[in-house]
Amino acid sequence: MTDKTPASSSTPTTILTRAMARVLLLPIFVVAVATMVKGYASAGDGFSAGVIAALGVLLQYVAIGAEETERSPIVHFATAGALVGLALSLAVAFVPVLGGDDVLTHWPGPGEHVVHLGSLELITAVLFDVGVFLIVFGFGVGVIGTIARAAHWSRR
Repeated sequence: MTDKTPASSSTPTTILTRAMARVLLLPIFVVAVATMVKGYASAGDGFSAGVIAALGVLLQYVAIGAEETERSPIVHFATAGALVGLALSLAVAFVPVLGGDDVLTHWPGPGEHVVHLGSLELITAVLFDVGVFLIVFGFGVGVIGTIARAAHWSRR
């Protein structure tokens, strides 16, 4: 049986489905961050983490509906986050050129002291992956939102 409240009139899901989608969003983001951090020890990276996080937002669109999902601050600022990610990635890639190094030269260099945050090494490659994550997540959320709005307008 579906809930007939005004918030769910365009989304044929139950209260339980909407509640579970909301509850699962944070663990999905935790998995995305873990995937990004794990990339320095074995397989994983910012691209995969961005896709995982965008799929979490897709779950929100499917279960909750476009109107309510787009009121979320995560969705609202995703495209701006993509621009920040692009600027961050470009800065990490091209700032070394200003010092006479090659493009994408990472600091600290080989053999230099690396600061650790737990098992995560704080090197410029981490910043680059964060930038890639923001780009992929922002692009994914933007595309999902565009498709959701187009589907909404085609039903009218």
